[in-house]
Amino acid sequence: MSDKPAFIEKQYLGREFIPITIRLVLAMFCFAAYFFTDERERNGNLLIVVGFAIIIISIIMGYLLHFRTRIENKSILLDGLWTTRLVKIDLNSIVKIEKKEYSRYLFNNPVYNLHQKGTIRFYCAGKDAIYLTDRDGLVYIVGSQHPNEFLRAINEERKG
Repeated sequence: MSDKPAFIEKQYLGREFIPITIRLVLAMFCFAAYFFTDERERNGNLLIVVGFAIIIISIIMGYLLHFRTRIENKSILLDGLWTTRLVKIDLNSIVKIEKKEYSRYLFNNPVYNLHQKGTIRFYCAGKDAIYLTDRDGLVYIVGSQHPNEFLRAINEERKG
C-alpha cells in the first residue's frame, strides 16, 4: 500500500470555457448598456455595479473547488464541496472500464453524486469521461479533463 495517490485531479466550477464566455458577454453587455444610457445617474450606476459583480463572481468561481478525484489503495476517492460526502469506488468490484464522450450536448451542468437511471455521475468540466461498471450493473460516470491519464492510472492500480 502506497501513501502517494496514483492520480489526483482537481476540478473547479468556474474554469470551463463556455460558462466563462457567457459571463463575460453578460458583463460586456452591462458595460455597453451603461455607455449608451442617457440617464446615467439612476440606471447607469446599477449597470456598472452588475457588470463588475459578474466579473468578481467569475474570478471567485475560478478558485471554487467542485470536486477532487484521487486513485489510491485500489479505490477511486471523490471529494466534493463543503457538505458533500466522500465517495469511494472500490476497483475490485469494477468489471468494465470505458473511455467515452461525456455528453453530446454543448452545455453540461456540473454534478456531484447524481443518481439517475442506474448511473451515478460526477462531472465538472472536460469533454470525455470514464465509465465504470460494477458487478451489480451500476455505472459510475466520472468526468475528467485528463481522461487518458485517469484511465491509465485506473488500469495500473487494478494490476498492481
